[in-house]
Amino acid sequence: MSNREEKKARVIEVLNKARSMELQAIHQYMNQHYNLDDRDLGELAKNIKLIAIDEMTHAEAFAERIKELGGEPTSELSAPVVKGQETVEIFTADAKAEEDTMEAYNEFAKVCSENGDSITKKLFEQIINDEQEHLNYFDNIAGHIENLGNVYLARIAGTSASTGGTTKSFVNQGE
Repeated sequence: MSNREEKKARVIEVLNKARSMELQAIHQYMNQHYNLDDRDLGELAKNIKLIAIDEMTHAEAFAERIKELGGEPTSELSAPVVKGQETVEIFTADAKAEEDTMEAYNEFAKVCSENGDSITKKLFEQIINDEQEHLNYFDNIAGHIENLGNVYLARIAGTSASTGGTTKSFVNQGE
């Protein structure tokens, strides 16, 4: 394997690790979305669904870059989905997951830089910005729940889980 091929292989490896993390986040957040909606906490459910959609965009961006580099995108999750979480623990756990993701992606960006791939490094940096917004949201909600508890959750109870309109999909392309 040439030096160039070795460098590409190292970048593809971190891209696949990141894709695996995004796939796990998608599954985790959608599981939480369903559970929060079932608990009639629609506003929280809606926002977690929107964050899951952000993670889908990230997973797709990583897959596209992997294909550009000649690799095969993974479909494996980085960890199992945690099920049955209480409302109070969801947001603390998600904040920790986003924090860990940002730490990993900063390391992955370094790997890209060390291997001469500034395009993939920029991709990681852009996605880190999104993950920071997710972290801020999760920290904010965790703080509200910690400080206000059931009073905060009662205020949200009965809110809509609708994300508005129809999400574009294969079936709804033209609408």
